[in-house]
Amino acid sequence: MSRHRVYIDKQTPSVYQGLTKAAAELRTRAAEAGLSRTTLELVNIRVSQLNRCLFCLDLHTRIALEEGESTQRIAVLPAWREADLFSEVERAALAIAEAVTEVTGDHLTDEQYAAARAQLSDDQVSALVWSAIMINTFNRISILSRHPIKRR
Repeated sequence: MSRHRVYIDKQTPSVYQGLTKAAAELRTRAAEAGLSRTTLELVNIRVSQLNRCLFCLDLHTRIALEEGESTQRIAVLPAWREADLFSEVERAALAIAEAVTEVTGDHLTDEQYAAARAQLSDDQVSALVWSAIMINTFNRISILSRHPIKRR
């Protein structure tokens, strides 16, 4: 007998509301640190690609497009290192996002961290690490709950 998945965000809404409040606070702090919403959405999309989170990929791609991100840059995001389309700040953000997400593989080496730090302030590093942690958390909620997407 098959049972439907529990949508843990709906089952325990106070915890989920706390996470959404933290995410909103994080967006504010990131903006204050000089990070654009599109940079944050690139992080959200890249992490969601790595985690294969259907719901978050759909949501954050839509938000990125609404914020003015191009379909070209979203399409080549898995190969961002080879694409000459991303700024140094965005490259640093994506390197941090991948390091936070891929915890069983290689982490940021000291050299890679130094390269990111050359582009980012302390506040930006903090906001980006927290952003990657946050989207990883939301990915796991959606993946384990199997949140569906609707055709638009």
